[in-house]
Amino acid sequence: METYKLPELPYAYNALVPYISEEQLGIHHDKHHAAYVKGANDILEKLDKARKESAEIDMKSALKSLSFNIGGHILHSLFWANMAPKAGGEPKGKLLEEIKNNFGSFDQFKKEFTAAAMSIEGSGWAALVKEEKSGKLIIMQIEKHNQNMYPAASLILVLDMWEHAFYIDYKNEKGKFVDAFWNLVNWAEAGKRLQ
Repeated sequence: METYKLPELPYAYNALVPYISEEQLGIHHDKHHAAYVKGANDILEKLDKARKESAEIDMKSALKSLSFNIGGHILHSLFWANMAPKAGGEPKGKLLEEIKNNFGSFDQFKKEFTAAAMSIEGSGWAALVKEEKSGKLIIMQIEKHNQNMYPAASLILVLDMWEHAFYIDYKNEKGKFVDAFWNLVNWAEAGKRLQ
């Protein structure tokens, strides 16, 4: 059976210093992301075993947990790639053009995205997505890893706002974490996702 795998980081554990420490990045990737990968694989194995044995299984619980863990794995995989050392600034090309068309300016987009990240209740993600039906770029808040998602929306940029993403470095000052994130955004990767 195919299983989910923890991707390697596209940079060294200390590459995002001073914005994200080596300790913060290591624990986030090696412990938290790895737990979602394990969780998804465990549930798939449990479902497969139940099918082979014609056993009863609590499908509601299993599928809710599977959605949570797969969502965590996918969002974290995107998160690592949409950051890079010596990045940040403004996007270029089509992505910048689309941001201006949909938000009026890059500064307005940044303001709205930051507000979305800061107003997440509990654990979740801020995301820039392209909504396929309208073709518009819109901002989305994802509760946990799998709630309040727009169907058929392509993820362009994601920001993890779970406490495990920032607490070692920023404690309860998540605004400082969001400010630091803007210095790490890999706009080239986000531009590829737009395409």
